[in-house]
Amino acid sequence: MIRLTIYTTQGCHLCDELEAQVAALTRQPIEWLRVEVSDDDALLASYGERIPVLADDEGKELESGHKLERLSDWLYKRGWLDEAALEALTDSVEGAPPKGAHQISGRRFLG
Repeated sequence: MIRLTIYTTQGCHLCDELEAQVAALTRQPIEWLRVEVSDDDALLASYGERIPVLADDEGKELESGHKLERLSDWLYKRGWLDEAALEALTDSVEGAPPKGAHQISGRRFLG
């Protein structure tokens, strides 16, 4: 089982994204410790502008973990990365058009 701490705050969409990516890329049971930074002035000062921050059970932190390249490298170094899951995830992202994209007379529009 993987034990991870995520420094977060209520309504953090990047935190939700990060948790989902970790679950998809590890395919292992994860025990999450969610630390609400807004409840403590020291945590807020330290993590408030950096969330989400992910930490392993040794306290080694990952900032900007919602960026796939940084997250996959961090997981790989710990032996937790499911490389087939990463390949499947990157294949589905690379060729996909942006959501809501459409073309009119050869011009691409979003929305």
